[in-house]
Amino acid sequence: MSELKYVSEQEDKNKKAKNKLKICQKERSEYLAGWQRAKADLINFRKEQESRNSDIFKFANQNFVLEILPVLDSFELALKHKNEGIEQLYLQFKNILKSNGLEEIKSIGEKFNPEFHESIGEIKGKKGFVIQEIQKGYVLNNKVIRPSRIKIGKN
Repeated sequence: MSELKYVSEQEDKNKKAKNKLKICQKERSEYLAGWQRAKADLINFRKEQESRNSDIFKFANQNFVLEILPVLDSFELALKHKNEGIEQLYLQFKNILKSNGLEEIKSIGEKFNPEFHESIGEIKGKKGFVIQEIQKGYVLNNKVIRPSRIKIGKN
C-alpha cells in the first residue's frame, strides 16, 4: 500500500508542477505581450517626437521671415519705379527666403480661397476670382504665414 500511496503522491506532485508550469507559461506570455506593447509604444512615441522636432525646426524661423516681409514689400515697391540697382538685390534677397522655405501665394486670376486670400473689398471683374492683389501672401514650408490681401471680382 505504501507503493500506491507513493505513486499517488507523485501524481499529485506532477499535477501541481504541471499547473505551476501552465501558470508560469501564461504569466510569461502576458509579460512578453506587455513588453512588446510597451516597446511598440516607445517606438511610436519616438517617431512622434521626431516629427514634432522636425516641425519645430521647420517653423523656427517663422517670426524672422514675418519681420523681413515688409522689407520685401518695400523692394517690390521700389522695383515698380524701375531702379535696376535694386533689382539684383531684390532677386538675391528673394532667393535667400525661397531657400528657407518661403513661397509666394499666386493670387491674381485665381478663384478666391479663404485659406490663402484675405478679401478686403470687391471690384468689377469675374465674380469669385481675385482681380487685384493689395499685398502678397506667403507660405512657409507649406503653411500659410500671411494670406494675400486681395480684392475679388463682382458682376
